Amino acid sequence: MKKEPDYILPPDSEWDIIIIGGGATGLGTALDAVTRGLKTLLVEQSDFAKGTSSRSTKLVHGGVRYLAQGDIGLVKRALKERGLMQLNANHLVNKESFIIPCYNWFSVAKYLTGLTLYDWLAGKFSFGKSKFFSKNETSKLMPGIKSKGLKGSIRYFDGKFDDARLAINIAQTAIEQGAKLCNYTKVTNLIKNDNGDVVGVEIIDTLTGKRAKAEAKVVINATGVFVDDILQMNNPQSKKLVRPSQGVHIVLNKAFLKSESALMIPKTSDGRVLFAVPWHEHLLVGTTDTPLDEHDLEPRALKEEVKFILNTASDYFERAPVEKDILSVFSGLRPLAAPTKGDKNSTKEISRDHKLIVSAKGLITITGGKWTTYRSMAEETIDLAISHAQLKATACRTQHLKIHGCSDFKGNHFLDLYGSDREAIEKLSTELPEFNQKLHPDFPDLAIQVLWAARYEMAKTVEDVLSRRLRILFIDALAAKEMAPRVAAILATELQHDQDWEIKQIETFNNLADGYLYAPQKIELAGSQNQKI
Repeated sequence: MKKEPDYILPPDSEWDIIIIGGGATGLGTALDAVTRGLKTLLVEQSDFAKGTSSRSTKLVHGGVRYLAQGDIGLVKRALKERGLMQLNANHLVNKESFIIPCYNWFSVAKYLTGLTLYDWLAGKFSFGKSKFFSKNETSKLMPGIKSKGLKGSIRYFDGKFDDARLAINIAQTAIEQGAKLCNYTKVTNLIKNDNGDVVGVEIIDTLTGKRAKAEAKVVINATGVFVDDILQMNNPQSKKLVRPSQGVHIVLNKAFLKSESALMIPKTSDGRVLFAVPWHEHLLVGTTDTPLDEHDLEPRALKEEVKFILNTASDYFERAPVEKDILSVFSGLRPLAAPTKGDKNSTKEISRDHKLIVSAKGLITITGGKWTTYRSMAEETIDLAISHAQLKATACRTQHLKIHGCSDFKGNHFLDLYGSDREAIEKLSTELPEFNQKLHPDFPDLAIQVLWAARYEMAKTVEDVLSRRLRILFIDALAAKEMAPRVAAILATELQHDQDWEIKQIETFNNLADGYLYAPQKIELAGSQNQKI
């Protein structure tokens, strides 16, 4: 018999707060709400962090680019939140050194001055002082950097993390505090009273087809690029609040830079910045910033975006990466506030800060922002919800709340990203030695991690495991496909599914993973002059 899922809601359940959306903002909002004593429900149409929140550049930062644009307030707030993230989730948020190569002396002076200000704005949350390094010192720090014409570099410090894993840990923390979180639960309609106030949601379990209703004093729309879909449920005539912007990343072998430091390219051909960040023993390079008119749970990279990344990297890498070097390519959509005037095709005209509004009586919408400021955005959102619905609640508690897994121990073992859960995973592998086997010869990940993801991290599909629990799909898409049958077999047994489910899961995952493989022969004309992978 197939095990019934444990997240079907009782009929006509009532809550103080219902949050729609299981990305960084929604999860943070759920955690803030429940720790203030509010009865909290969160529903997510897919898996937690399925969209934008698993597709970032993996940076916890104040935003050097925003500093250059003069947005001092945003940078200062983000630097404080960066410090709090490291304190509260130090198993996943780590200090990273960034190298800015300088090919003229004016750049040396400009970036050292700017980054000294960046350090000062961080105050007591500073990660370290910026410093100039000579050409020879730079080549030793980053052997893969192009040395021709190099004058030296500026090293500064920022944060690096695993975005999807932090999302899962925040979800676990919210559940431990008493919140109800449901993935694969889609809102199909908003419930209104006779006055037209929003008082709840109608939902469907997308895995079983079961339906339910839930009522609340406040509904919070935290669906990222999908906020307009919810707003149109309330008012079909509502104007668009969000303009998606696509960010593409490619993953290469770490040998391209041969460094533990990240590379920051301060000015690309289109006036933006590009990062090359060591991540899970590989090199993550990105991102782009392309305005789009549509949104999708699985956005695809445009051919010209991948070309742009390769060409820009070639200007700074001693060994130029080419298409065949790409192990995985993925895209994320930023939920940027839509511009009301000017050039609608320029993301430079779109606010990077978040927007918080009362969309209707009983409905609050939060959009924009970035991962680093998820906690403070959540605090503002719940402050507004309390005021709007006159809820009885305590003050915000999340500034010093440790996230599930937080551990002072720092090591180089691949299980250290589980933080305080590592010991329990190792104990389980001792009890079940048949699961103490590698899933792939090129990766350290073990079968026991799949079992752990199903039992304790709410993973329900092969994609959940290989995309957001183990991150293999984002690192090496071909290796992920090779792992899929073993992962499907473990999940089928643990979740009590039959062989048909197992076969279907492998097929579905392989089709998904093909979109992460960079195969130029698969590129077809799409849209106006854009070509998608």
